[in-house]
Amino acid sequence: MPAPEKRPRLDRSARWALAALAAGACCVQLDAFALSPALPAIRDELHGAASATPWIVSGYLLAAGSLMPVAGRLGDLCGRRRMLTFGAALFGVAAVLCALAPSLPLLVAARVLQGAGGALLMPAGLALLTHACPPEHARRATGRALGLAGLATVCGPFVGGVLARSVSWRAVFWLTVPLAVAAVRCARRVAESRDPEARRPFDTAGAAAATGALVCLVRWLEHPVAWGWAMGAVALGALFLRAERRSAAPLVDLALFRNRPYVALTTGGAFANSATVALLYVVPWVLQRGEGWSARDAGVAFLAPAAALAVGGPAAGRVRPTAAVPVMIGCLIAAAAALGWAAYGTGAAALLWASTGAAVALGVAGGLALTGTQAVVRRERAGEASGVTKAVLTATAGLWLAVTGTGTGGVTGNGKGGVAGAGADGVTGAGAGAGARLALALPAAACLGAAAVLVLMLLLHREPLPVRQRAVRSDGNAHREGPTAQPAPGDEDGSIHRADRGNPTDQTDPTDRGDRDGSPHPSHHTPPQAHPGSTPSTSRNDR
Repeated sequence: MPAPEKRPRLDRSARWALAALAAGACCVQLDAFALSPALPAIRDELHGAASATPWIVSGYLLAAGSLMPVAGRLGDLCGRRRMLTFGAALFGVAAVLCALAPSLPLLVAARVLQGAGGALLMPAGLALLTHACPPEHARRATGRALGLAGLATVCGPFVGGVLARSVSWRAVFWLTVPLAVAAVRCARRVAESRDPEARRPFDTAGAAAATGALVCLVRWLEHPVAWGWAMGAVALGALFLRAERRSAAPLVDLALFRNRPYVALTTGGAFANSATVALLYVVPWVLQRGEGWSARDAGVAFLAPAAALAVGGPAAGRVRPTAAVPVMIGCLIAAAAALGWAAYGTGAAALLWASTGAAVALGVAGGLALTGTQAVVRRERAGEASGVTKAVLTATAGLWLAVTGTGTGGVTGNGKGGVAGAGADGVTGAGAGAGARLALALPAAACLGAAAVLVLMLLLHREPLPVRQRAVRSDGNAHREGPTAQPAPGDEDGSIHRADRGNPTDQTDPTDRGDRDGSPHPSHHTPPQAHPGSTPSTSRNDR
């Protein structure tokens, strides 16, 4: 009996790339989730105004969200390893400055610098790992890296709360410095990669318009009543589209948005990310304020949903690209049902069970937004695609913070902002029940609506059945070929990876090839050359 075939392992460069992405993503995740419990201690020690404290979070989101598309394309042009190394080093230096900040304005400035480092780190890391791995292993490797980074998601809130109470809030920033150093050291052992077809110079006009539009968008999300920021975002967005259409080497190839699988996975991931923010912030506060649990007990109890969220990355890495959109739809529906149960169920046990179920679905959906999108775009522009995806995910996180007031009073403060803060005390006081139900019901409805939109996309753009095509041999005799590979939905721009679907020019509709008689495309068949002075013969099939 033959021995089972062993699965090939990743080479050394790919393993270092996986370690670099995991360490860098751990920096970002740990900084995000461990800092939230420390915000009250930061405000008390630095004597900052209540209106200035949210900028500790908003400043980071502003820099990270606005720079990610630019950072992703810079990685394709200048080298992904270089951008990952620089981003991780900048993140670590900024963390040291945050830990040493003597005042709140200096802390906010250091957080903006830290956001710039995170913007360079994540898109470049995703693209670097995609290129370091063989195409058939890239998804699983990315899923493993995201799973390792999920450990920071699991431990972040609990570790941040313990450090803030037992040591100091400054210890939260010191905790990310060794991870940033590890990311730099691992990245230096990876072979450099960049887009070989990249055309210079850099699209400065597009970068300026995109960054300005995202800055205005994030500012509007922080102050929804300030419509001037919204109008600025729209105007700069229109300028960005105009610049990209006219640029010979655009910052973002607009054909990316005609790639329906990419758009579907990014859209679904955005809604899943907003629901994840709700889950991570609302549930622990409800356990403390609504159920009367201590911060330690609530943190320990929330380890189960956080662990379920962390396993989503490795699970998403096992999903084939052709099944990514249907799986995303199923995850959104399951998350909507679980969040609805969490919103309207009674008792802490029901809340924790529903939160764990929602975390499983949201973890897989969030992982698909990163692993799946990398699998359905050209590897040469993987940095550009990951930068756009991460920018969308960051913007939706800011949108949810603005809508619910999470971190600024709606869920965790005095109830002055956000929908969830309606009433005297929002989620955290006497109105905890109604506020929490609304804060969880809104993302449930959003996930359900997103799933419906993705279902319509699949129904309206069904893939045609493969047909058999007649090909002509060089001797003029016809023979039957196998099923012709069809492009995946949304692949008009040829952005689906070539290894996943055969030759993109091998279409089944003869009218798409210019040969109205249905003859083979010239790239597949070269007719025999006639001798000088002879009359070329024409077979019936060639006519």
